[in-house]
Amino acid sequence: MAKGLFPVDKLKSIQTPFYYYDTELLRQTLRKINEEANKHEGFVVHYAIKANANPKILRIIREAGLGADCVSGGEIDASMKAGFPSGKIVFAGVGKSDWEINLGLDYDIFCFNVESIPELEVINELAAAKGKTARVAFRLNPNVGAHTHANITTGLAENKFGIAMQDMEKVIEEAEHLANVKFVGLHFHIGSQILDMGDFEALCNRVNELQDQLEKHHIRVEHINVGGGLGIDYEHPNRLSIPDFKAYFDTYAKKLKLRSGQTLHFELGRAVVAQCGSLITKTLYIKEGALKKFAIVDAGFTDLIRPALYQAYHKIENIMSEETKEAYDVVGPICESTDVFAKQIDLNKTKRGDLLAIRSAGAYGEIMASQYNCRKLPIGYMSDEI
Repeated sequence: MAKGLFPVDKLKSIQTPFYYYDTELLRQTLRKINEEANKHEGFVVHYAIKANANPKILRIIREAGLGADCVSGGEIDASMKAGFPSGKIVFAGVGKSDWEINLGLDYDIFCFNVESIPELEVINELAAAKGKTARVAFRLNPNVGAHTHANITTGLAENKFGIAMQDMEKVIEEAEHLANVKFVGLHFHIGSQILDMGDFEALCNRVNELQDQLEKHHIRVEHINVGGGLGIDYEHPNRLSIPDFKAYFDTYAKKLKLRSGQTLHFELGRAVVAQCGSLITKTLYIKEGALKKFAIVDAGFTDLIRPALYQAYHKIENIMSEETKEAYDVVGPICESTDVFAKQIDLNKTKRGDLLAIRSAGAYGEIMASQYNCRKLPIGYMSDEI
């Protein structure tokens, strides 16, 4: 039980449901990222804003020196407000609107990760109107599978992301004929919640092949961006609270053949913030049915949608009980049958008023919350401010 990890007496006074962030764990995680990445020359780490854009979280990450990976104009704005240098911001996404591209141009961000020739042409046109030159990297779809949930793979030919491999040279040649874009790199991303380093090795092999192919045509790439995708241990958030960044960065250092002077960019999201966040919810009722016992809580999929959307597992702990364990379905109040956090899990005997912590929820939790059923959005609280 994780009771000792949470200041229960203080949390009891806060209106539930809410997010609780262990800022010391976040800082430890960032120190480990920097420690392992800095062992390798040319490694540059960006934080994927989509995982969690809580302003206080962003400020801590920016203070650690990471750049920002954005997939919308709103995320660019959030990055700038948090103090990320514009020269460390990359902007990806398969459907960039004109206003978002113009925002990136106005801020003079480091790079646009481009996903199609039509997008490249629009960026060139908008940059020309401002008398600017946009730095672009081409996101290629490497057709590399990943051992993860089907809904969060991004690197297969069937996915909507990226430019097909066979079109790579044509797109680079197209960029050379456009006056207001500058080709600076290649971008890849094969998926999320990846724990098998073999998946990243496969990506390295594909990038190596591409670089060899380009060099035959005397095309040199300045920057390689391999995305993120490193997963976390959802089953053991207490024992394995910091991902294996050493194995992750070492895989790329050993398997990816960087050329002299090249920089290698990473876009880590979940691995940075997931373990530091928990959704705290109050038990409203214990309902005993004919076949099972329900713990009905005041959080719902409006607060954490991952279990409903991906059938994702999150460890759940009663942080107020030390009684013997019993089996419960933990369900929320939303008027939908999919509003279930877990089925038939063992919790210390739970009663009305007990606080439950839904763990490993710092990524894709608060940021994906909605107001369905006219519910209020959950607030995020930092451990060093409570």
